[in-house]
Amino acid sequence: MFTKEIELRIRYAETDRMGYAYYGNYATYFEVARVEAMRALGMSYKDIEDSGVILPVKEFSVRYKKPAFYDDNITIKVTIKEVPKFRFGFHYETRNDKREVLNTAFTELVFVNKQTGRPMVIPENLRLLFKPYFNT
Repeated sequence: MFTKEIELRIRYAETDRMGYAYYGNYATYFEVARVEAMRALGMSYKDIEDSGVILPVKEFSVRYKKPAFYDDNITIKVTIKEVPKFRFGFHYETRNDKREVLNTAFTELVFVNKQTGRPMVIPENLRLLFKPYFNT
């Protein structure tokens, strides 16, 4: 299993009239966490795309438990629980400074050949990055 944590501060522009972090912004926050997790594994999204592979989101779900507010510092833990083959699952848990769980989420991405637009198996160079974290 691979995990990576990132911290973000809620900016004023990301809040709604109630002062809560607007729920729609979490898709962006999770994308930031996902991109940084990939970078920590050893390959950036740019590297993946430059190699001819794109990763469209197939599924996105989130369960909100508590709100975040303007100027809160939040920590998003992203976890990859299994080595991807055709699909790539990311699990998220967001906490505030009090370590309270604000939400949990999941995204599933699909490996797609950029030229053909067809689904494909994970490239070998990317699969090898998981070796230290999984028994592959």
